[in-house]
Amino acid sequence: MSWPPWVEMWIVAGAIYAACKLLTWLRADVAGVPWWRHAGYLLAWPGLDAGAFLTRTEPRAPTQREWLGALATTCAGAALCVSAATLTFERPDVTGWIGMVGLVLLLHFGLFHLLSCGWRRAGVVARPLMDSPLRAASVAEFWGRRWNTAFRDLTHRFLFQPLVPRLGVAGATLAGFIASGLVHDLVVSVPARGGYGGPTGFFAIQGLALLGERSGIGRRLGLGHDLRGRVFTALVLLLPLPALFHPPFVRRIVVPFLQACCSL
Repeated sequence: MSWPPWVEMWIVAGAIYAACKLLTWLRADVAGVPWWRHAGYLLAWPGLDAGAFLTRTEPRAPTQREWLGALATTCAGAALCVSAATLTFERPDVTGWIGMVGLVLLLHFGLFHLLSCGWRRAGVVARPLMDSPLRAASVAEFWGRRWNTAFRDLTHRFLFQPLVPRLGVAGATLAGFIASGLVHDLVVSVPARGGYGGPTGFFAIQGLALLGERSGIGRRLGLGHDLRGRVFTALVLLLPLPALFHPPFVRRIVVPFLQACCSL
């Protein structure tokens, strides 16, 4: 039986995520933790900081404004996904990119944020995975604490820290980005049967840019803060973005996936 490429993508992504989830859970100190926290972490929270989720207490509940913002973003993302799947555009790339923006808003900024609000309301430490990424004034800030902190927590603990003694900070940083690129190639390019190396190249550029803004020349040019840092970060992220989400992925996975969802 031959699966559609988008089904293959979700199977690969789900398997990698489940393995990472299990790894963090097995490495956490879980003595005396109630069963519902284990179940919540494994089944109802996308983050990968098992220690914080299982053992710590959140002293501050989310505000009403945060709840409403997350709900509005969820609705906006769903609307974009439906629009991309039902409206006809001359180029499928346009449909795919609208749908991808919708999916990111629906999941990462919407539903995942609502889960964060719910768990924090229950007193569990579950910080949002996205922390206002548009406010990042440097590449390091964007990837280090504003975009998908779940993956950052995982790579920092299990890849960056073990590699620092062998490769140094710069080498471990670049290795972490390249590893992320290889994972994205596995999830994005392999099911799409094309665009190989694009995601790895994208993340290699991110790692080199981060090291560049931390270098002496980068600091003198002001690439890590203020307006220059924001412009530099935007260029580094946006210009190579088509290599990450390349045409084979957009046309063979994103568009058919959106159409399949709306046909249910």
